Amino acid sequence: MSTASTTSPDISGASASGPKKQQGYWAGVGSRVRRDKITLICGGILLVMFLLIVFAPWIAPYDPLQGSMARRLKPVGWQGHLLGTDELGRDMLTRLMYGGRYSWFVGITPVTIAFAIGGSLGILAGFVGGKVNMLIMRATDVFYAFPSVLLAVAISGALGPGIFNAILSMTLVFIPPLIRVSESVTTSVRNLDYVESARATGASAFTIVRVHVLPNVMGPIFVYATTLISVSMILASGLSFLGLGVKPPTPEWGMMLNTLRTAIYSQPLLATLPGICIFVTSLCFNLLSDGLRGAMDVRN
Repeated sequence: MSTASTTSPDISGASASGPKKQQGYWAGVGSRVRRDKITLICGGILLVMFLLIVFAPWIAPYDPLQGSMARRLKPVGWQGHLLGTDELGRDMLTRLMYGGRYSWFVGITPVTIAFAIGGSLGILAGFVGGKVNMLIMRATDVFYAFPSVLLAVAISGALGPGIFNAILSMTLVFIPPLIRVSESVTTSVRNLDYVESARATGASAFTIVRVHVLPNVMGPIFVYATTLISVSMILASGLSFLGLGVKPPTPEWGMMLNTLRTAIYSQPLLATLPGICIFVTSLCFNLLSDGLRGAMDVRN
């Protein structure tokens, strides 16, 4: 008597693989950034520039302040000077590396301070609402009555030239837009269901902001602040070009543009090198912020 063999479906493969693990939000952001070649290239360029300016004292070939009238305005590649020399015979490559230290510092510091102050005030205004919102936002509107560049020049002119006065003037310029962005995203979050559920459970306002509001609003605020870095660097260079930023002989890209403007006809490449550095850095920060904005968009 033959017995029919019963076959059962093979579930070993399914059980071995198991359900596919759902990708987290930040893991998805990182995955989208890694697929964006432009963002990666811009991030790589900024990383290389950052390393060059940080380690400038160890890798720069010459003293940034030591010059010689005998070798002034020499062309690119002249006798060991890879990028030539400036109007006082100082090595341009060395000056650009040291100048980036001040340009990056003056460009990033105001945005960082404004991010902390403006973000806090905007979140406060958006979450509390009412008279607090009206007071903060109406005070913010006063700054919008003046163009940002003219306001920064006016404040720097009133305070006098100097790196810290330039930082203060640009910080005051960047706080209002960060307040407005922070208030807008916080207002859109505060009445969502999970925030209302937290209120219903008796959670304090501080706990709701820390646990439920901040994780959902810090991303857009941070990305917007990143876009301001390029504006800050251009504005800082403009203040230095006008004599309202760092003081000579300190190397700084905007100041170098000012001192080299008379050499535009005799050595045009040398005169444009600081401007090229400003342009490339600002462009990379802009493209990087666009890439981050796209990666953090959950609809992608």
